[in-house]
Formats: sequence, structure tokens, C-alpha cells
Amino acid sequence: MSSSSAVWFTTAILICLLPSTVSSYGFPAALKLERAIPESHEMEISQLKAHDRARHGRLLQSLGGVIDFPVDGTFDPFVVGLYYTKLRLGSPPRDFYVQVDTGSDVLWVSCASCDGCPQTSGLQIQLNFFDPGSSVTASPISCSDQRCSWGVQSSDSGCSVQNNLCAYTFQYGDGSGTSGFYVSDVLQFDMIVGSSLVPNSTAPVVFGCSTSQTGDLVKADRAVDGIFGFGQQGMSVISQLASQGLAPRVFSHCLKGENGGGGILVLGEIVAPNIVFTPLVPSQPHYNVNLLSISVNGQALPINPSVFSTSNGQGTIIDTGTTLAYLSEAAYVPFVEAITNAVAQSVRPVVSKGNQCYVIATSVADIFPPVSLNFAGGASMFLNPQDYLIQQNNVGGTAVWCIGFQKIQNQGITILGDLVLKDKIFVYDLVGQRIGWANYDCSMSVNVSATSSSGRSEYVNAGQFSENTAPSKLSLDIVGNTLILLLMVINMFL
Repeated sequence: MSSSSAVWFTTAILICLLPSTVSSYGFPAALKLERAIPESHEMEISQLKAHDRARHGRLLQSLGGVIDFPVDGTFDPFVVGLYYTKLRLGSPPRDFYVQVDTGSDVLWVSCASCDGCPQTSGLQIQLNFFDPGSSVTASPISCSDQRCSWGVQSSDSGCSVQNNLCAYTFQYGDGSGTSGFYVSDVLQFDMIVGSSLVPNSTAPVVFGCSTSQTGDLVKADRAVDGIFGFGQQGMSVISQLASQGLAPRVFSHCLKGENGGGGILVLGEIVAPNIVFTPLVPSQPHYNVNLLSISVNGQALPINPSVFSTSNGQGTIIDTGTTLAYLSEAAYVPFVEAITNAVAQSVRPVVSKGNQCYVIATSVADIFPPVSLNFAGGASMFLNPQDYLIQQNNVGGTAVWCIGFQKIQNQGITILGDLVLKDKIFVYDLVGQRIGWANYDCSMSVNVSATSSSGRSEYVNAGQFSENTAPSKLSLDIVGNTLILLLMVINMFL
């Protein structure tokens, strides 16, 4: 048998072994997110704002299936927190916890030679350092490598004359930042296909190996191994996998708010009957959308629409890397006034450290009005009180809730962070250049779809496989042993 015949024969066997719903196209991959901060690491609004200001400065042709990871951790709006997921990089693979960030493009992790990188984390996770020399599949990206130009799109890469490495630097507004060099290696994951688990699927990706970090990035209370950028530029993982035909140009997330936090990140499209879409503003470095107006209790606020227009760094950005939500002063003042007037007869307004707060003796859901953010295309985002309020503290046993939206001075920018994004499905359709959302209980299962050569297929319970629903060990052993046998057959005839 010739080598080509052996490959054909093996491929045919693989196709027969896989469920009929699997196509040659990349199906969605789901990553569960974690939202975890120890309760002892409480922060005030001013500290959360400072953290957000700092990060604003930097404003599968495979077997296909769903990637599933367990969720662990807690969520509380008054502890310093972030949404993150665990990735496996290199050969042999090592685990890295990275923040999921739709406000940046590049995946980077701490490098073994990192200067100033945190050694421990208050998130109760084990930090790791990527060592290119310890991975048999790792290779640095040289200055002449075509892939080095991907980083130039974000104006972050350059050439290190000393060692001919494709280098990068991210500098942030408060002086913190990271620098390093780009490396190519495999991203490894377990793929759930139908009701079976196919372990150790891989895809080659280019990512940053951070050799230096400063500022907020090195603070141990919220330290992670790096940042997982989900922007649209060529260096983002979603763009890399799509260009290889390994994943569709669409991803989704459902960030869980209460009851332990966590959530789901899907390399594919989460589908739900009530999702509404608004167009992305073209030719923008971030996920900009056209916010037209804000309504409180069904009444549009007296805000000039030009306040929300996208031009010269202004506009509305959806960013999972931001904790709170931000409005320009021209929108913030009427928003706070409308909320305060709506609850004046039921609560006692107070100002706490510059923030508008309210002393409340009952449930906020019974007192505070609904809010809607109204976007181009007729899509509205409906906010419950818990989506724009955060609990500050207690005064004599009575709760104090504060407006979670913050004011940005002298800037016409609106940033929708985790406070608003949580407890909703979000779909980033990069092909259709649109973003969709729907209120959702992110502890529930979701449907994930992808377009294949035979039409549209759906996977149920994406990211929600538990011990009771996971494939049995027997079926996993059969798949694993079959793959090993097939690889042996190939080697015999090559």
C-alpha cells in the first residue's frame, strides 16, 4: 500500500467512526469562563475605576466540536475580578489562565524569562510560565516571518535587531505594560463531538511570550498568566483559526453574574430565539456599535445623539476587559438624574466618594426602573437594576446601592463592561459584521450552531457537560485507542 493510499484509508476509517453530524468544516469550540476573586480582596468603586482606566489605555479543519472546561470561582461586584479561561499551550501542554478580553487582539502569556511577572495569584490559581525551549513544537517568529506583520496592524510589533525576533510592546496609560516576543506553538484542547470526547486536538497559533510586565499586571491579588485578545485583527486567535479554516469567524460568550460567576466562551455561534443584532461600526479597532439613545422607564433621556457618534476615538465599545460601564458626562448626568427622580419617594440618595448611591431598605428590583440602551437596527439592550447598580456596603444594616455607570470626563466615549454584559448571550458575527445579544441565565445550557457543507448543525449543552452527561470512560478509551492504532498504521506505510 502506498503512503497516499494509507492516508486515504485511514481518513476513510476516521470518517466512518465519527458521528454523521460532523463535517469537514470547523465546528464551534466552547471555553468555560471563570469569574473568581477571594472574598477578602474587596475593592471600592474608585479602585475599580482606576483599574478600568489603566486597561482602557490599551484600548477547527479538525475533528470539530465543543471544548469544555469546568467552571470554578465566585463573583461579586465589590471584589476585584475578571473573566478568564484556561488554555493549554505547547508540547507537552501546560495550563495557562488568561483573561478573556474583547478589547484587545493578542493572546499573550508570561514567559519563562519574564522580568517582574507575578509569581502567585490571589485568584487561587497556579500561575505558569511559558518556556519555548521546553516545547518541542515551539518556534520563535523572526522579523522576516510574514506573520510578524499581523502585529503591525495593531501597531504593537517591531523587530529586535539584537536577536532578529518579532517583538511587541503594549504600554498602558498608568505606566504599566508588557513586552516580549511572538512565538508559534500549538493550542491543545479536548474536543467534544456529539456525545464523544476526542482528546488532545491541536491547532497552531502565534501568541506573545511576555518577558516584562509592570503596573497593575503584576499585582498578585488579580494576577493571571496573560490576556486572551478576541479582537478582529490578524494576530487574534479567532482570526488565525478562521484563516486556517479551523473555526468560523464568529464567537460568543455568556458571562454569569450571580450564583458563583463563571460562564461560557464559544468559538462559534450561540443561538437563541430572542437574540437581537446591531451592526458593527466598520473600520474600527474595537467592537464599536452605534448607540442611539438611552431610555429610563420607557422614556428617552434628553441626550444629543451626537454624544454617541463614532468619530476620532469616540463611540460605544463592547469590552469584556472592563469591569464597570462608562458614559461621557453629557450622557451620565441625565442618566443619574432620571434614576434618582424615579426612586426619590422610596430611597434616601447619598453621595459616597463621588458616586451617586441610595440607602435602600427593600429589594432594588421592586424600586428601581428598567433601563434600555437603544442601538442602530432597532436593537435594544434591556438592563435590570442589577445591571446598572452595584451594592456598596451596609449602613446600620440597610443596604447601600450605587450607580455602576461611571462618568468619563472630556471624552465622548461609552464603554460597556462586565457590569452590563453579564447574564446575557453575546454573539460576535465577524462575517456579518454585527453583534447580537439576549438576556439569559448563563448557568443553563446553550445551543451552538455552525454552517457546514450539509447545512446548519446544532449542539446542545455546549460548555455544560457534567459528570452525569460526559461520555463514559469506555467510549473515551475506544476513541483514544482507535486513534493510536490508526497513527501506527500510517507510520507503517510511510
